[in-house]
Amino acid sequence: MNPASAQSNVLLARAEAWAAEDPDPATAAELTALVAAAKDDAGSREELADRFSGPLAFGTAGLRAALGAGPNRMNRVVVRHTAAGVARYLLDIAAGAYTPRAVVGFDARYNSDVFAQETAAIFTAAGIETFLMPSLLPTPVLAWAVLALECEAGVMVTASHNPPQDNGYKVYLGGRAVTDAGQGAQIVAPMDVDIAERIAASGPLPGIELAHGGWTILPSAGEPGDVQARYLQAITPLVPADETEMATRSALRIVLTPMHGVGGDTMSRAFTATGFTDVRLVAEQAEPDPDFPTVAFPNPEEPGAIDLALDLAREADADLVIANDPDADRCAAAVNDPATGWRMLSGDEVGALLGIHVARRLSQGNAPSGAASVFANSIVSSRLLSRIAADAGIAYGATLTGFKWISRVPGLSFGYEEALGYCVAPELVRDKDGMSAALLLAEFAARLKASSRTLLDELDELALKHGLHATDQLSVRVSSLEELEALMARLRAQSPASLAGSTVTTVTDLAAGTDGLPPTDAMLYTTGDDTRVIVRPSGTEPKLKCYLEVIEAVTSAEDLPAARERARKRLSAVRADTGTTLGL
Repeated sequence: MNPASAQSNVLLARAEAWAAEDPDPATAAELTALVAAAKDDAGSREELADRFSGPLAFGTAGLRAALGAGPNRMNRVVVRHTAAGVARYLLDIAAGAYTPRAVVGFDARYNSDVFAQETAAIFTAAGIETFLMPSLLPTPVLAWAVLALECEAGVMVTASHNPPQDNGYKVYLGGRAVTDAGQGAQIVAPMDVDIAERIAASGPLPGIELAHGGWTILPSAGEPGDVQARYLQAITPLVPADETEMATRSALRIVLTPMHGVGGDTMSRAFTATGFTDVRLVAEQAEPDPDFPTVAFPNPEEPGAIDLALDLAREADADLVIANDPDADRCAAAVNDPATGWRMLSGDEVGALLGIHVARRLSQGNAPSGAASVFANSIVSSRLLSRIAADAGIAYGATLTGFKWISRVPGLSFGYEEALGYCVAPELVRDKDGMSAALLLAEFAARLKASSRTLLDELDELALKHGLHATDQLSVRVSSLEELEALMARLRAQSPASLAGSTVTTVTDLAAGTDGLPPTDAMLYTTGDDTRVIVRPSGTEPKLKCYLEVIEAVTSAEDLPAARERARKRLSAVRADTGTTLGL
């Protein structure tokens, strides 16, 4: 037998053994059919080889992959091993000194409820006091519950804004398992490695015990202690209002879309409870649907994703569009620009608006985060927030990409990243929260409308004061990890000499760590005219992401249109030069 045939037989045997042990009849049948097809079809053999190319890597983002059978997919076998590894980690930290507590939540994606229930069963069997969300609820509710219930861990089964075929597994740590500012935040290194080691050591699947009961299902709507109502009672005081301001809020016309996700009911209740009564829900996207039928990609950032919301906004003569992603931890916003019509604000624009709004609240003693006064955003986000903070006398810090880092900044009062993530109340939710952020943005918009001003007017003022910070992205989708590695190697071997005609003055390989930041796989370039480009592999998708920023001085209000055109041309040139450097 030649080596290729032997290797193929080993693969087929592994797949048959997996199918025989798989507790899910659907994925077992799927794998059995694939094995049969792989005996005669090269494409099926490639698919089978990919599914068994290695265990799905558990990292700081937890797990995220396509649903399907095999160790390199999301399925009940992988989830059981992962839950067993997380349980072992919690018990090892406790070392018998206390009984760890954990809370588990889930969204509306396929198998999310099953993965959550089996996680609760495994945690309970391992001796962990476990709470299970009563129904599909947003990720911020789970993140809030980790702190509110004083849990050592939280698990949220969600793939956030990924395509319909995906699912994922986020892990938070808190309680007695954490001793630093990361209380209630997602895991970071080396926690991910420690958990991954325990997942790998979880043993054969039949040895992983599942309890048949014993966990606590948290109260649902209408019951005393309703977990959704408790979350709303926690976040709605972030935007207190007197009678006059409540009237101001009722005059703001909002269009809301939950993007077929689980945030529609919670976000609607939050708006109503805080006086935003003129809210229209996009009917076609109002109910949770794991197929996401009206969007090509369930991410508000993607072209066309909020078109239905914009259509309703035009029809309703709305003031503001709010779009949450499917698990409602992100918040997108759109406004009616007199110059161009309805457009979506970038994540950096919303970050700047929330930054200036929170800064003013801090100065008035009306801070959403109590006495804390530190702003932070990720290094790939706009530098405008640092200027807003400096102008307000607020401390500022830059972090690596991801809220697992932003939420760990000591004394944080506001943090954001350009990918539509905002943390406006870290004492409540140590993660991005698209619903509390939407409340603060709506509060700001309502106050401005009462003064015959808009969010766009505020952005103009920021540009006049701090320069026009214009940002853009270039994303390169790839088919394999090897392609990503090759692109990053090319950058490290040959950096661009100039960008948009301005000489590159600094080249920083962030893999070595810099300015107190942990090492990360990214390259940073700045030029003589303060243009900045950061290139890094995505942490959740198979693509390379390039973050571009230019800063244009603005001499007067009359100069703003010309400054925007100058910035647009510079960004276009930077984009082209970056693409050339990558060999595109």
